[in-house]
Amino acid sequence: MQTGPRGMFRSIQAGQAVASLAQDYVLSGGRLDPPQVVLRKLFERLGATYIKLGQFIASSPSLFPEEYVLEFQKCLDRTDPVPFATIQRILKQELQQQPLESVFSYIDPQPLASASVAQVHSAVLAGSGKEVVIKVLRPGTEDVLLTDLNFLYLFTRVLEFIAPELNRLSVGNILSDIKASMMDEVDFTKEAYHLQTFNDFLDKRGLRGVATAPYVYRQFSSKRVLVMERLSGVPLTDLASIRAVTSKDPEGVLISALNTWFASVLGADTFHADVHAGNLLVLPDGRVGFIDFGIVGSISPVTWKAMEALLASLAVGDYDTMARALATIGACSEDVDYSAFARDLQSFFSELESLNSSLVVTADPSAGFSSMAASVEVDQAQVNRLLLDLVAIGERHGIRFPREFGLFVKQLLYFDRYTRILAPELRVFDDARVNWRAPGNSPGSSSSASSSFDGTEIRISSSGGGYSYN
Repeated sequence: MQTGPRGMFRSIQAGQAVASLAQDYVLSGGRLDPPQVVLRKLFERLGATYIKLGQFIASSPSLFPEEYVLEFQKCLDRTDPVPFATIQRILKQELQQQPLESVFSYIDPQPLASASVAQVHSAVLAGSGKEVVIKVLRPGTEDVLLTDLNFLYLFTRVLEFIAPELNRLSVGNILSDIKASMMDEVDFTKEAYHLQTFNDFLDKRGLRGVATAPYVYRQFSSKRVLVMERLSGVPLTDLASIRAVTSKDPEGVLISALNTWFASVLGADTFHADVHAGNLLVLPDGRVGFIDFGIVGSISPVTWKAMEALLASLAVGDYDTMARALATIGACSEDVDYSAFARDLQSFFSELESLNSSLVVTADPSAGFSSMAASVEVDQAQVNRLLLDLVAIGERHGIRFPREFGLFVKQLLYFDRYTRILAPELRVFDDARVNWRAPGNSPGSSSSASSSFDGTEIRISSSGGGYSYN
């Protein structure tokens, strides 16, 4: 455990957090919230480390009970802004020999976003006049993180007490994921690297004409500060605004986004693993802007072989092949009833299609912007609900999917929602314009691959995610 003044200070903060919950209990007249609600409120009061732990739970339906996954999706990562004078002081320290006014002609004192790890401000570069965003690590975050990591062992014990079924999980692996994610959160050079490699990939593959990502000004960036190009556009889900901002066909824009993302899954070092609506912008020139590379992933060729079989089987309704592909990706028992598993998958995707039809009606652009905005909120909830349902089906048949697979499938579900809003007639895995197969695989060749799967590796990393801007 952490000792010394730092550990004592965090212990006092923890005591204050518990005391505030006790006060809430008294003020509510003795009404006791469910344990998952109490834990979520406690995490929010404890700050950066525990908010990130809550977000880890929310993004891991294959590891944690459903009621905790749903509750921690409400975990708020909003804090009071750091005073602008403090932000200026940090910038001066990180820029070292460069005077602040020689780098930025203007910095907006009001932050675009303020969360537990970082604060984001808009700015203008001196000389070029280019608009940028500045992401600054909140002071003291590293110290708090180092202190709190020493409490992770206690955290897992508490979690196992609340949910005894977690005892059968590999706690060491979970701890390793959490630690790696948190250490990346406070090192902005990681996100800068992911942005740079994605931009290099776009140039190498000739995709710059249909997609882009913010340019990183490395000469002004460091471990604690990230200076990026500011992209101006509208969310991929806002059909009316897309038509207003660009002359490009919304369906064509969506196909560009799909092709770019699938190409990065197959050919880049990492792919964007958080493509919710706020992280995909349609720019005035019709290109898709990918922003916020705080969460990225990579997938092995062996695993993609299984994923191809899954996607190909979805396109033709071959649920037996789909069942075997999913069993290969996850850890499963030896006596899986593939026929029963296939029937449940068929029922799940039939319900998904029903939801799709409902979404198309809701997202009718003639209803106006307010209706479209409401449909985006439903989109987030639906994606989370669908992922939980798919995980539950797997567990009923003795199959436990790795957390990384859940994150990958979540991106596919996001794109499915966007398809129903922008191009409801588009059949993504059946349309020759959408390039989701690995190079050299002809259409239809993947559906017979289920018998030859032999291993799985999907890796996801986090580095300071959660800050969207437009």
